[in-house]
Amino acid sequence: MAKLAFLGLGVMGYPMAGHLQAAGHEVCVYNRTTAKAEAWVAEHGGTMGATPRDAALGAEMVMACVGNDDDLRMVCVGDDGAFDGMEEGALFVDHTTVSAAVTSDMYAAAKAAGLGFVDAPISGGQAGAENAQLSVMCGGDAADYDRAEPVIDVYAKLVRRIGESGAGQMTKMCNQIAIAGLVQGLSEALHFAQKAGLDGRTVVEVISQGAAGSWQMANRYETMLDDQWEHGFAVDWMRKDLDICLSTADENGASLPVTALVDQFYKDVQKLGGGRWDTSSLLKRLQALD
Repeated sequence: MAKLAFLGLGVMGYPMAGHLQAAGHEVCVYNRTTAKAEAWVAEHGGTMGATPRDAALGAEMVMACVGNDDDLRMVCVGDDGAFDGMEEGALFVDHTTVSAAVTSDMYAAAKAAGLGFVDAPISGGQAGAENAQLSVMCGGDAADYDRAEPVIDVYAKLVRRIGESGAGQMTKMCNQIAIAGLVQGLSEALHFAQKAGLDGRTVVEVISQGAAGSWQMANRYETMLDDQWEHGFAVDWMRKDLDICLSTADENGASLPVTALVDQFYKDVQKLGGGRWDTSSLLKRLQALD
């Protein structure tokens, strides 16, 4: 059991930190909105810090799951950042989906401060976080990963080191690129079924058992057919992630034509007022074109 800090109590971080506390770790949490941290402590026990630095004081390992590059910089090296409160030899594990550039910067800053740093973005959505069924893709020094793995395993169904620092974030980009195409394909299939006068549930029951089956199909088709979008991973966040993918592709020369197209489709969803809708709302866009 370890003394831990967890920074960021959003829809993912809140249950992840809860699993750590339930597993017997001593967890101190920080959240920008204090009321959320107070609610977490009331529900799970543990303690809370007024700043990232306060939460990180004395922690052997600090986990973060915040919003974007700027948020990560703030909790790491901003005023009262966690790095200032961490003792030499402590380890920072970042579960945020961020750019490879900020990961490189934070890895270097951690090393300069005598700290370890593992980039460990996650996949599995809110349900995966709540049910401790996340897929965690990691980059960083092997020794740091070995220390982090048994702690991360508390809320993961699979955790792997992909390579050196930044490899985790690059793998998460692969994940988001694949999802973009899958959700668009599923949306078009369901839209086509509706236009053809077919029962969407019966169609999915059949095709999901063949080569077309996917996590998105199994977990999203019912809410899509029921016109329910107020759940899951928000379009605004997906566009943030796809921007990272497309910017990185510009740097490494990868060609992402479908990803670029789907990103623009998500822009259309935002114009429909769906910035906080689940990413499966690409079907809603197709319906709006009728």
